[in-house]
Amino acid sequence: MRLFVRTTRTLALSEAGREYYLRCRAALDQLVEAERVVTGGQSAPMGLLRISMPTPYGHYRLLPLLPAFSRRYPEGRVEFHLSNRNVDFAEEGFDLAIRGRAPLDSTMIARHLEDAELVVVASPGYLADRGRPETLADLGSHNCIQFALPSSGRNIPWVFTDEGRELELATSGTYGCAEDILGAVTLARAGGGLFQTYRFVVEDDLRAGRMVELLARHGGRTRPFCLLYPHARHVALRVRVFVDFLVEKLRVPASPARRDVG
Repeated sequence: MRLFVRTTRTLALSEAGREYYLRCRAALDQLVEAERVVTGGQSAPMGLLRISMPTPYGHYRLLPLLPAFSRRYPEGRVEFHLSNRNVDFAEEGFDLAIRGRAPLDSTMIARHLEDAELVVVASPGYLADRGRPETLADLGSHNCIQFALPSSGRNIPWVFTDEGRELELATSGTYGCAEDILGAVTLARAGGGLFQTYRFVVEDDLRAGRMVELLARHGGRTRPFCLLYPHARHVALRVRVFVDFLVEKLRVPASPARRDVG
């Protein structure tokens, strides 16, 4: 059985090698937990937990919760990785990842965290110069900041509702952003144009008047966030307690008026 795929420049795990790695890692975690059980330490997760998360979800949702997790489990350690790309659990050694949708992968467990509402925003200065869009057709005369999907490089369409129908619109503008969506939010805040993003990212700006919500009657669409980790018969204690903690703190029931566009 080939566990590695080797070329003149790279060395990577084969599909069989990745499966073998994940199962061996789960077996070693089970041995460690068995030792903790017999020594009386089974209730306190120890060791390093590595988690990957998208930049907006990390900054505005998960990272503010880590101090509370550390107070509850002071013997645990957490290393976080902020990126919008899909990580390889086996090759990169991650325990968990948060992503915008559940993958079609039978080796992964997906736990739904929340459906995050999308809003269109702009700065008061931009609206003073260019006017306020009142209809979806008005977007054609505005500078709409673009964000490209890391996986494909294609600009994400903006999503709306219109008299009960769900719409996807291709917008255009002077600026394009890749990798870190928070860069597009910063540009919109500075007057660079309109942008559609998650409400949780801009809710403080909206309350403080630094940004203005637009086209609210066409809003209500959402995108999901899921917690992913490799499927294993015995999940490591450090993973189990972190999953339970996040589901407890973050999981929000979706409103009937909100629709998933994942």
